[in-house]
Amino acid sequence: MRLVSFFVFALSAVVSSQLVVVPLHRGGRGFAGPQMPPGLKLDPNQRPIVESSGHGPDSPSAGGSSSVMLSDVMGRDRSINIFAGMTRDIGSVSQRLEDSSKNSVVLAPLNSAIDNLPRKPWEDPEEYSALGANAYEGEEGYERAQRNLQRFVEAHIIPLHPWPEGKKVKPIGNDREVWWEERDGTKVIQPDNIEVVDVAGSVANGQLWILKGVRNY
Repeated sequence: MRLVSFFVFALSAVVSSQLVVVPLHRGGRGFAGPQMPPGLKLDPNQRPIVESSGHGPDSPSAGGSSSVMLSDVMGRDRSINIFAGMTRDIGSVSQRLEDSSKNSVVLAPLNSAIDNLPRKPWEDPEEYSALGANAYEGEEGYERAQRNLQRFVEAHIIPLHPWPEGKKVKPIGNDREVWWEERDGTKVIQPDNIEVVDVAGSVANGQLWILKGVRNY
């Protein structure tokens, strides 16, 4: 009996020695620098939420599904995962993309287009001029950055689908009117003259268009 008890005790000690408690880190709400907005942390090497099926937008499996929403297809293409992450960070947008009663066309810029911007989507030159380099520090800085990011993302969400060629419409953020025209077989967003690289998904509540550039924000 003593021998059995000894082995039970020894086994418990070995198992306990293998357990490592990983502390949970909760970052503060302050803006931690110009490279990443509050509340948004992206790994450029992350895998897509849903692997692409390899079907184009004209494929039967790519369009018209009654159960698939825009929120489901935003993570399929790694080339737009920066913007996809931003849509999840903005409540007005993420809720719309999940809503089967609200159709939209998402104008998602390529990662490279966002990376090459002269300033970050949550930065405003006028706020830097008025408030200095610490414009996005602290609670108030966090709120400013979030407002700017919301404005940027909403400027890329068209609140209807289908979206006929030439039809002028304001994005959900009440930005200036935009429309599209076809040029040499390619959709071009106006008035910013941005090419549509691909129509990457057609689902129950709209379409996902991948843009070569970023709308003037």
